[in-house]
Amino acid sequence: MPTESWPVRSLGVRAPGVPDFFDSVEEALGPEEFWVRTLFSGLSAGAEASFVDGTHPYLTHGWHREHGVFVPGQPAAGYPVSRLGFMEVAEVVESRSHVVRQGEVLAMSYGHRTGQRSRRDYFSMPVPPDLDPVLGIYLAKLGPLCANALLHAAPAPAARLGDGVRDRRVLVTGAGMVGLLTALFAAHHGAAVVVADRDPTRLAAARGLGLPTVDETELPAWEYCKKAWRHGTVERGADLAFQCRGTGESLATAFRAVRPQGTVVDLATYHAGLTDVDLSHEFHHHGLVLRSVRAGRLPAGTGAVWDRSRLAEETLRLLRAHGRAVREHAITHVVPFAHGVEALSAVADRRVPTVQVVLEF
Repeated sequence: MPTESWPVRSLGVRAPGVPDFFDSVEEALGPEEFWVRTLFSGLSAGAEASFVDGTHPYLTHGWHREHGVFVPGQPAAGYPVSRLGFMEVAEVVESRSHVVRQGEVLAMSYGHRTGQRSRRDYFSMPVPPDLDPVLGIYLAKLGPLCANALLHAAPAPAARLGDGVRDRRVLVTGAGMVGLLTALFAAHHGAAVVVADRDPTRLAAARGLGLPTVDETELPAWEYCKKAWRHGTVERGADLAFQCRGTGESLATAFRAVRPQGTVVDLATYHAGLTDVDLSHEFHHHGLVLRSVRAGRLPAGTGAVWDRSRLAEETLRLLRAHGRAVREHAITHVVPFAHGVEALSAVADRRVPTVQVVLEF
């Protein structure tokens, strides 16, 4: 007999600086719907922390849907924020769908919740039995975002994921999970990659993934690139930089690190605003290219070839090749969902050195 209703507990933010749990009840399944029980959910040290500290632009600005711009006035969102997160692995426990079977394990993107009512047209991807299920947190959104960054690195619409990075010299600024996956993608597809950070835990994770590193407490990343990579007798620096850290200082570093007419592909979000960036300096003098990457926005001209499903398949290929190292070196903490409030607080204020924190249900 179908379940009549589903109790749900979610992790969110009650007020600025106050993570908390929220309880609700969802209705019974409708036609072609299914219910999943969450197994794992990955915490994001960027987007979610901005809701904890109150710096997310949705909390300070309105959103003009027709024009697609942020505007002063009524904020687009406010407290309490009852749902956060976008990296989930779940098991189907009841299904009225003809294509989703009970018992399937799916990668999805719906937030830190004990369960979710869904439909087949909501993006999901089966987690294959040969993959450690905790790695499935990267299949639905974060992995495709990082793969999409490689598409943005190509000077023309790319038929293959590595077209923009193969045989190129690449700097990745920031060894958080976005930076590590992006660097791993680039190295997997034939780039010479170096990852720059100051945090010893994150640098150790990068090295554990087989990625060369620059410790920025000892040497500026741009200086490393200018010394290590020459092009002829005059030009120096990286061909390409993936900017994966949400500070103006890091973006300025990327501009300084690349060669004249090089490209910076920016995956960061600058919730606290931009400082330390002067576009009259290297950006202007070297004729640099800056491209911004966001989940769900493919480069112009690639929509006929690429979509979220194909990017997720590329992520699965990457994890099949490097998943054991990712599990060992990048997923630094797996904690029970019951301790989610403490975990989110620790990630937001960076009390504990982490790379990827995963909630286990």
